[in-house]
Amino acid sequence: MRRLVLLGLLLSTGCTGGLNVGALVDPSGASRRGAVEVAVKSAYPGILDEIEAGGGPAIDAAFDAAGVPSQDRAPRLIQLGGDLGLYEANPGALVAALTLFGG
Repeated sequence: MRRLVLLGLLLSTGCTGGLNVGALVDPSGASRRGAVEVAVKSAYPGILDEIEAGGGPAIDAAFDAAGVPSQDRAPRLIQLGGDLGLYEANPGALVAALTLFGG
C-alpha cells in the first residue's frame, strides 16, 4: 500500500526523471509505438504529402506498424488530413495519433 502511495505521488508531481511509465505497464505498446515512430520519422515530410493526397506507401507502412485495420484506414486518413497543420508542426503528434488508432 505504501508503495502505491509513493508511486502515485511520484506520478502526480511529474518527476518521473524520463521514466516511461506506459512502457512499464504495456511493454508491447512501447514496442509498437517505437515502430510507428520509425515509420513516420523515416518518411517525414513525404508522409504528410501522402496524407493530403489520400494515401501512399509511407502512410500505409505507418498504419501497418500501428496495427490499424485496413477497413479503418480511409476514414482515419480523412481525420489525419483535417489535423494536418498539427502534424506539420509536430511529428510526435502524428505518431501518437497513429498509435492510438491502432488500439
